[in-house]
Amino acid sequence: MHNGREIMSPGDIERSLDRMACEILEQVPAQESIALIGIQRRGVDLAARLCSLLTSKTDRPIVCGELDINLYRDDWTTSVSTPNINATHIDFPVEDKTIILVDDVLFTGRTVRGALEAILDFGRPRAVKLLVLVDRGHRELPIQADFVGKVVPTSRTEQINVFLMERDGQDRVVLG
Repeated sequence: MHNGREIMSPGDIERSLDRMACEILEQVPAQESIALIGIQRRGVDLAARLCSLLTSKTDRPIVCGELDINLYRDDWTTSVSTPNINATHIDFPVEDKTIILVDDVLFTGRTVRGALEAILDFGRPRAVKLLVLVDRGHRELPIQADFVGKVVPTSRTEQINVFLMERDGQDRVVLG
């Protein structure tokens, strides 16, 4: 069903998320200002896991939101299909927050550009930092992640598929 070479196992994903949670706590000393926002779809699942990890490591609740960037895409007017709109739930003020924007794969940077534009519609955060499970290169915009689970050099024709238990019934990352 998921052909390709496995580049991250369930254990690799778990260790990467734990390491990145520790890196967040090292780089954002004002822990009460941390808020996570996951980009629909799998970024939301990863953000929820990170939120639980950070809450357990700090003994304080960390807020977490969901962001759909489909209406902020720079290609949706030229796309053959209508964008599939998902939910956006950000029920906390972003002002004075250090937003950790979470996505599964960083490729061209266009999704992140759309997400930044969408977040600014909610207010002006103190800072926005990007966390991705996999960075595959090939940027078209000057965007880089602050927290990376794994860097995987790819060709433009290759594809990275992230499968998460919450959505797919398994945890793994496959290069195909």
